[in-house]
Order: sequence, then C-alpha cells, then structure tokens
Amino acid sequence: MGDIMKRNDIPSSKSLTKHGVAAVGYTAAGVFLILLGAISSIPIVGIIAGGVVTVFGLTSLTSKDPADKRAGLIITSAGILTILSKIPIPVIQPFSKVLLGISAFGLIALGVINAVKFFRGLKKRS
Repeated sequence: MGDIMKRNDIPSSKSLTKHGVAAVGYTAAGVFLILLGAISSIPIVGIIAGGVVTVFGLTSLTSKDPADKRAGLIITSAGILTILSKIPIPVIQPFSKVLLGISAFGLIALGVINAVKFFRGLKKRS
C-alpha cells in the first residue's frame, strides 16, 4: 500500500526542470560573486570587472521575459556593488563589501534549497 501515491504528490517534469535549473543558476551566481570579490583585489581591475558586469546586466534588462529582467537587475546590482566596494569611500566601501558577501551567501543558499527540492522531487518520481 506504500507504493501507491496520489497523482498530485508526484512532481511534474516542468517543476523538476525549474528547480534543477534554478539550483545550478543560483549556485553559479553565488560562486561568481565570491570570485568577483576575490579576483578584484586590485582596485582598477575591480572597477573594470564591476563595469563589465553592470553593462552585461543592463543589456539583460531590455528583455521582455520577466525572469531575464529579474536576473538583469541582480547582475546590475552585483556590478554596482563591486564598483562601490573598490572605490575608497570610508562608509560605502565596507558596506558594499558586506552586501556583496551577503548576496553571495544568499544565492548559494537558494541554490542548495532548489537542489534539495529537485532531488526530493526526483526521488518521488522514481
């Protein structure tokens, strides 16, 4: 009797795909933010890298898809935070570094949560 499951309890392929892609995307974005913070220890390199990331994010904001706009906003914010963390302004520089770290941790946490949902759903389907 334990082998019979209600049809509503089995996740759809679309839902599994959504969680799997989100897990990889969020985790990759979190790791990218960590690398962006670490690689840009030289202020000039950090400002240039932040500018490139900001421009890339701004191009994503022109898309019609709401998910692309949301990703573009996050990427643009990360680029601006990277630039601000490299400009030696006494109050803004440490604050932006902290925000960059919190953002990286939050994205990795979202990736782990979506990975757990993915693997739980995959287990229910088998």
